[in-house]
Amino acid sequence: MHEHNHTHEHHHDGAHHHHLGAHSADKQVLRISLLVIGAYMVVEIIGGCLTNSLALLSDAGHMFSDALALALSLIAFHLSERPVNQRQTFGYKRFEIIAAAVNGMALIAIAVMIVYEAIGRFVNPPDIATRGMLIISVFGLLGNIAIAWYMYRTSETEHNVNMRGAFLHVLGDLLGSVGAIVAAILMMLFGWRWADPLASIVVACLIAYSGIGILKTTLRILMEGTPDAIELEQLSNIILAMPGIEAVHDLHAWTITSNMNALSCHIVVDGALTVTEAEKLVNELAEILLQHNIHHVTVQTESTAHTHSNNLLCCMPSGAHQHAH
Repeated sequence: MHEHNHTHEHHHDGAHHHHLGAHSADKQVLRISLLVIGAYMVVEIIGGCLTNSLALLSDAGHMFSDALALALSLIAFHLSERPVNQRQTFGYKRFEIIAAAVNGMALIAIAVMIVYEAIGRFVNPPDIATRGMLIISVFGLLGNIAIAWYMYRTSETEHNVNMRGAFLHVLGDLLGSVGAIVAAILMMLFGWRWADPLASIVVACLIAYSGIGILKTTLRILMEGTPDAIELEQLSNIILAMPGIEAVHDLHAWTITSNMNALSCHIVVDGALTVTEAEKLVNELAEILLQHNIHHVTVQTESTAHTHSNNLLCCMPSGAHQHAH
């Protein structure tokens, strides 16, 4: 007997309500942070132009990328709450990841621009109003500390890649303000005018580092890569440990969006099991996988008569995945 049973298990009840609660809290954090950062960005641009400080202007550039990141994150959260439809069967949740990727690219581009400007200033160091630069930098540092603390305490900076991206922006700003303060003090005490472009290059390196980190995470998700916290061999052992399951193959695990992982696989079940018993087995498997942070499970059951490769991973030689049934 050759039997197929496609079963989808969705676990959206508890997880969904928690997700919505976390999202509304995150949105409030983003709105307040966007307001404060936007206002201070204007202050730093004006201050940077008046004092002629690249360290301040680079910090303002970073704040602009922050404002862009926070705005993108807000749009992403709003879009991700739109209902699923026949064209977007997972809804718009993946937009959150695309927003984070854009955010990462913006950080890298800003870092390159700052370094380019700083090189020119090493060759021709301009006069800088150091006292004004110091005052603005200190206020910037205090503002960034307040926003970073607020974001860390009230939002999902650990688990949500979008919120983590926004949080990293703010941390970068905070370090940028520290750099500007140090540069201003060095110029006031020793007259080292090169301290200003040097501080801006340090900020640029920090910006680029966080940008590359965000980009790597988001690209793995967009490439449907196996999530970092999931090991396919371990999942395979969990599946095979269930009584009634004799083999597993074509195993895939991927991330739809932050805190939402999916899995699909084919399992070979004991030929003595009835259709009802096989369905019950799949439901139990989905419950077990939920404990391993997999929320969307698709399982295809097959009898031992099904002659298929025993490979754990699916082989797709010609770019198309076909099963002859």
